[in-house]
Amino acid sequence: MIFDQQLYHGSYTIVEKPSLEMCMEGKDFGKGFYVTTDMSQAERFVRTSVKKAEKNGISVDKVKGYVSVYEIKECDDLKIYEFKTADRDWLHCVAAHRKSGVLKDETKKWLDYDIILGKIAIRLLLPEKLKNQICIRTKKAMERLSYVRCEECAIETR
Repeated sequence: MIFDQQLYHGSYTIVEKPSLEMCMEGKDFGKGFYVTTDMSQAERFVRTSVKKAEKNGISVDKVKGYVSVYEIKECDDLKIYEFKTADRDWLHCVAAHRKSGVLKDETKKWLDYDIILGKIAIRLLLPEKLKNQICIRTKKAMERLSYVRCEECAIETR
């Protein structure tokens, strides 16, 4: 489970105090703060974050970003769902959250969850390439997230 390991978030900036208000809709498991247990995946996301920030007119450093590191504790009272595999239920959840108005009953099904864990949906659904993601969806769950440190991450230029 996620509670005995460090969690990583890659960004163009250090994120000491994540805020649900800053999170965007249309993500795999809905609006929330996304982290992973895979450091290399967080490092790859730094590049994506820099590109999105530039596209949105945010002035960013094009050669480095940051991986913020967290721990999460005392989650016994949180409602958590983990997709063990990228199965049909996972696909329905992702499709419903990514495309507003699609499978409306599906999005309602997940409203009460504080945290949802599962694979990341990528363009080609190749099971060996799917990595994990953890969506922290509620204020209650965010209060359990503790910032540990950040690591600077160089962005490869091609």
